[in-house]
Amino acid sequence: MSKSLKRVRAALENAGVEPDIRETHLARTAQDAANALDCSVDQIAKSIIFLGATSGQAILFLTAGGNRVDPLKAERAAGEPLSKADAALIRTQTGFAIGGVSPIGHLNPIRAFIDHKLFDFDIVWAAAGTPHHVFGIKPQVLEEISSAQAYDFIS
Repeated sequence: MSKSLKRVRAALENAGVEPDIRETHLARTAQDAANALDCSVDQIAKSIIFLGATSGQAILFLTAGGNRVDPLKAERAAGEPLSKADAALIRTQTGFAIGGVSPIGHLNPIRAFIDHKLFDFDIVWAAAGTPHHVFGIKPQVLEEISSAQAYDFIS
């Protein structure tokens, strides 16, 4: 088991959540993951990371798989201009590689926002620290343990 996957499992357990981690081979997109899990694409909680231009910090946007982050709305949520975060920043701040960024278990605290659409479901699925693992969780619990703020940042 990878260190990243262990961190996510530990974060779930520390939050009192029984880990429901599943392996998904060849799930490179939200639709691929939804197909592998036999669920709606919007049940996939994508982790989108931007760089805060003022703070220099990574900022996480958790969005339903079929949605896109509106850059202007995301900037209003963050309270600062945003730009694309590079792989090095993402790895340094979160401890995860692109494609496996989990909403929990980060190496460093991160500001996070969550898409209202995820609350339409009983269970959503998020990256578990690798490109091939996801975990199932109630969206309200995900909001709480990721310290995410619900905000309308969708285009």
